[in-house]
Amino acid sequence: MAPDKLSSDDLLVLLAVGRSGRFTAAADVLGLNHTTVARRIDSLERAVGGRVLARGAAGWELTDRGRQAFAAAEQIESAVRRLETDIEGSPTLSGVVRMSATDGFSAYLAAPSVVAVRRRHPGVSVEIVTATRIASQHRTGLDIEVVVGEPHVHRAEAIPLADYRLGLYASRTYLAENPTPTSADDLTTHPLIYFVDAMLAVDDLDLARTLVPQMAESVTSTNVFVHVEATRAHAGIGLLPCYMADRHDDLVRVLPSVGAQLTYWLVTRTASFRRPEVAAVVDAIRDVVADHEEELLGH
Repeated sequence: MAPDKLSSDDLLVLLAVGRSGRFTAAADVLGLNHTTVARRIDSLERAVGGRVLARGAAGWELTDRGRQAFAAAEQIESAVRRLETDIEGSPTLSGVVRMSATDGFSAYLAAPSVVAVRRRHPGVSVEIVTATRIASQHRTGLDIEVVVGEPHVHRAEAIPLADYRLGLYASRTYLAENPTPTSADDLTTHPLIYFVDAMLAVDDLDLARTLVPQMAESVTSTNVFVHVEATRAHAGIGLLPCYMADRHDDLVRVLPSVGAQLTYWLVTRTASFRRPEVAAVVDAIRDVVADHEEELLGH
């Protein structure tokens, strides 16, 4: 039986599956159904004479043959985009960019970055998943990950974005009702608001907790916005990102000498970064982070 004829449409389907790691996500991007995506991949595999995808721990992964086909599909996509120019003659960007970042970063840094990209390229949409975790070793359907602490990943590029500081904060009401700590020893009489120890998978955030090992826990959460609001509600002293806490006039920083400086890192897969819409989002994030350097450092 003669092999199927190689189809550019099938290659573009592989492009979507290779980026997302999932047939369903690729179907959503392409406006197809799951069955059609599967049929297109089958057709492509018959045409190239072998498997282009293999089931991985976190979704579909490209095989060696698949990576060759994926590279060809990127060239087709690039050629099409060169023809799609806007009225200014610059390339028109479109597509879905998927990213994950911590809660605070997502709200105060990623969101304005996305708005800046969409103003220039309305055809680009960005999905933001909030998560406080280490970078994924395997494809997760994400184009960009922003994590705390230096990641160790394969087949991906990791770049330091910015340093930021954690400090101790209390509400004005809490300090009116309780003695203000003047030394680290005084912290033993105050409850701490921070992450749930048992669920904290980020080493750098875990190390920050060792700054105040003598403090008993008050309210703990996996969400940093809960930390801020519990501190504002007078539940104790919060170990908070300065750029989030300093937005609230009812919070006061105590013991400025006690704090931790951590680093946000950006991780993107090589295949994802070659997409111009992903590169545009990365550039926008770096610009916004640079504009907020003083706030991030608690100055």
